[in-house]
Amino acid sequence: MTHLKEGDKAPVFSGKNQEGDLISLENFKGKKVVLYFYPKDDTPGCTAEACNLRDNYDGLIKKGFEVIGVSPDTGASHEKFKSKYNLPFTLISDTEKKILSDYGAWGEKSMYGKKYMGVLRTTFVINEKGIIEKIFTKVDTKNHTAQILEGLGLE
Repeated sequence: MTHLKEGDKAPVFSGKNQEGDLISLENFKGKKVVLYFYPKDDTPGCTAEACNLRDNYDGLIKKGFEVIGVSPDTGASHEKFKSKYNLPFTLISDTEKKILSDYGAWGEKSMYGKKYMGVLRTTFVINEKGIIEKIFTKVDTKNHTAQILEGLGLE
C-alpha cells in the first residue's frame, strides 16, 4: 500500500522507456500525468488496463493528460507489448523497482495463502505542479479511464 497521499508532491523519477530513452517526471512539467503501475506486460489484467487507456487515449489527451505506464518488465518486453497492442503512450522499465518503491507500488502480496513481493496495481494522477491529485489502489482494469475521470469529477 502506498505511503503517499493525495496532496503530496509526486516523487521525481526517471527511467528508460521501451526505446531506451530516459524519461523523467520533469519532462511533463505543466502537464497532467496519469502514472499507472502494473505487474506484467501481456497478461490479462494488464492488457485490459493498457487497452482501456489506449481506447480512450485521445479523450485523455484532449483533457490535458499524458499517460505513462511503469512495470518491472524490460524495455524489450515493453516494446513487444506496445507494438502488439498499438499502445500510444510511454512504458517505463523499472527492473530495479526504484520508481515502484518510491511510489509505494511494490510490496507484499498474497495468493492462495502464500506471501510474496510484487507490483501493487496503483494509478496516480499528478497535476501540472507535480502534486498528486488522485490515487487509485483498487483499479478497475476494464474501465480504468472512466474510473479516473469519475474520480476527478470530469465525467
